[in-house]
Amino acid sequence: MRIAFMGSPDFAVPALRALRDAGHDIAAVYCQPARPAGRGQAIRRCPVHAAADNLGLPVRTPARLRNDTAAQDAFAALDLDAAIVAAYGLILPQAMLDSPKRGCLNIHASLLPRWRGAAPIQASILAGDSETGITIMQMEAGLDTGPMLLRQGVPITLETTTATLHDTLAAIGANLILDALASPTPPTPQPDADATYAPKLSREDGRVDWSQPAETIDRQIRAFDPWPGTFTTLAGSPLKILAAKLSTSSGTPGTVLDNTLTIACGHHAIRLTKVQLPGRSALSADDFLRGHPVPPGTVVGS
Repeated sequence: MRIAFMGSPDFAVPALRALRDAGHDIAAVYCQPARPAGRGQAIRRCPVHAAADNLGLPVRTPARLRNDTAAQDAFAALDLDAAIVAAYGLILPQAMLDSPKRGCLNIHASLLPRWRGAAPIQASILAGDSETGITIMQMEAGLDTGPMLLRQGVPITLETTTATLHDTLAAIGANLILDALASPTPPTPQPDADATYAPKLSREDGRVDWSQPAETIDRQIRAFDPWPGTFTTLAGSPLKILAAKLSTSSGTPGTVLDNTLTIACGHHAIRLTKVQLPGRSALSADDFLRGHPVPPGTVVGS
């Protein structure tokens, strides 16, 4: 089948590789333009761009698609059977949605209609959902509102982080899109009444509010691993929280309760097990406390 692949981050790479390995004719790979990244602000290709180059596939990196008739005409000229979209980062205008013979299929990282939007993996963990998954959706003009073709669920446990769930869902998405192309199924409309939305995240979303219950903060830590990360303030410096465990201890929210970095929450407490100061290596709580004693009664987050 002659297809275009449209994606940018690591999440989309397994699907690109799977489509190529399955023998599909990938006429073009669309992804975000290379941008400055890292401390040195070196120009860096996105993960899909790097993977496409390694596979010898032609890459297109338009900065925009809306109101760009040249880009839309170039897409139409590919004469596609289908376009596969996975976290691309640009909105496709209607002319492009209508161009491929089988339309544009999206690999979405939730069980739609739950968690439409930009950050479905994080939202599912943050909300305490017991399950999420992948939906293959026929794209339309609305934000993740198109009819569903295939869905596959995966459990969320008390150990699940966005990092681990991301990789699991990326692999499921790669397999499920092959099934969708090989065996077309009738589309099922989404029940809009059940829809929820996962807005784009910012770094400030990672700030801990110690008045919240320990279970909520634990989900925040797991949901925001690796990005945007979860942090508090200790002695005037940001302290990134990389891992923690629930505790049944209690006290005034934000107060360190013992010598193992257990911090009281609005209900119960969290024991930090892995932390990081700005510009420093990540450390276990034990190693951190050897160099940075934090006596009981210290208040964090202020």
